[in-house]
Amino acid sequence: MLTPPRTVVRRDGGLYALERALQRRGFRHVAGADEAGRGACAGPLVAAAVVLPEGRRGEIDELADSKLLTAAARERVYAEVVARALAYAVVVVPADEVDARGLHVCNLAAMRRALALLTTRPEYVLTDGFGVDGLDVPGLAVWKGDRVAACVAAASVLAKVTRDRIMVELDARFPEYGFAEHKGYVTAEHGAALREHGPCPEHRFSYVNVAAVSGRADSPPRARRPNPAGGHRPMERSGRSGGTVGVALGEQPRPPAPVGEDVVMEGGVR
Repeated sequence: MLTPPRTVVRRDGGLYALERALQRRGFRHVAGADEAGRGACAGPLVAAAVVLPEGRRGEIDELADSKLLTAAARERVYAEVVARALAYAVVVVPADEVDARGLHVCNLAAMRRALALLTTRPEYVLTDGFGVDGLDVPGLAVWKGDRVAACVAAASVLAKVTRDRIMVELDARFPEYGFAEHKGYVTAEHGAALREHGPCPEHRFSYVNVAAVSGRADSPPRARRPNPAGGHRPMERSGRSGGTVGVALGEQPRPPAPVGEDVVMEGGVR
C-alpha cells in the first residue's frame, strides 16, 4: 500500500493545506469522514464522507467544523457541499441498531460504509480523531480533523445537518421530549421529559440515563430495549456531482472511551 513521502503542513496553512499537500503528492481524491450523534441518548448516529474537488471549486465559503457554525450557516454550507462535491455519502444508524451492536461498533461501521458508498473512489482518507480499519486505501487520523481538513469539515456538516433534520422530524412524532431543541443530547430539559414520560422508541436504552427511567437498568446494556423498533430499511438516492446519499441500517473512531453503554453523556455537542 502506498504511503505519501514525509510532508510538512504548516499549522497556519488553513483548512485546505492538508488536502493540498496530499494532492501534490499524487493523492488527487482525498476523502474526509466524520459523524454526528455519538453523545446523544436519543435519535440515530449519522456518518458522512465527502470528496471535494481540487482547486478553487473545492473551496467553500463559511466551511468549518459544523459545531462552530450557526444552524443557518450549516444549511448554506450543506447546500454548497452537495453542489460541489465530487462525491458524498451519508449513512444513518437508528437507535435500536446502536443498542443492538454497541455505539463504537456502529460508529466504525457507519463511517466505513459511508466511505464505501462514495462514487468517486478515494485515494486517501482523512478521519476525525482516529483511523477506520478495513479500508483498502491509506488514511490518516487527524486530531480535531473537522477543524484541520476541509473534507472532514464538509463531512461533519453533512452529518450534522442530516441528523438535525431527522431530530426535527422526530419532534413532530414525539413532541413531549423537545427533540427539535436539544437534538437528543443530554440536557436538563431532556432529562426532565424522560423522567416524566419515560423513553420512546427513538431513545438509546443502552445509555444509563435512559435505562434508569425505563426500569431496565439491571439488564445488560444490549438487552435493555423492551420491544425492537424495527429499524429503518436501507435507502439511497443520487445527488449532484455523482454523489450518493445513503440512509442505511448499520453501517460506519475516537478512542474507545466509555461514551455509549452504561455512561451518561454530560451535555454533548449540539
